[in-house]
Amino acid sequence: MSEELNQNEPTTGINPADETTPAANAAPEIETPVEPDPEPAVEPAPTPTQPQIIVQRERGFAHYVGFALLCVLCIAFYFMPGIALTFAISLIPGISLGAVAAWTFSAIFSVIAWAIFKLKIKGIKKSFYFYIGLCVLVFILLTVIEILTEETNVFSKIFALLCGAA
Repeated sequence: MSEELNQNEPTTGINPADETTPAANAAPEIETPVEPDPEPAVEPAPTPTQPQIIVQRERGFAHYVGFALLCVLCIAFYFMPGIALTFAISLIPGISLGAVAAWTFSAIFSVIAWAIFKLKIKGIKKSFYFYIGLCVLVFILLTVIEILTEETNVFSKIFALLCGAA
């Protein structure tokens, strides 16, 4: 009958026999596994059937003019040694060159100058650097001649020679 009374009475979870041991009074901790936060949803890569939008800025007229000027200046800088030699030849009395002849001789002289650097210096990269150094040296020399001799007008005469106005 005492078992029936014990079954009918509400239980508190504490046994009177276990009151003497403090470790027994502590409820066992239940470890719950910690689940990581779900990763944010990643959008799938566009498939070939989905349209892709490409936004491209429209370039103005100044962009193309600047690009053309840059190309012309690069070509003129590359042919600088040949242009200087052609200009020196055109200063000889009795020799007149047209624009086509001036550009042709300038190109031939420049290629010959680069070929000499290529034959003397091993490696295309190293010979290119030396040729660029020659171009800079010739440009500095022409600038010094322009500044020291006010009557020569080197760059204007070179421009006139290459345009066919000389």
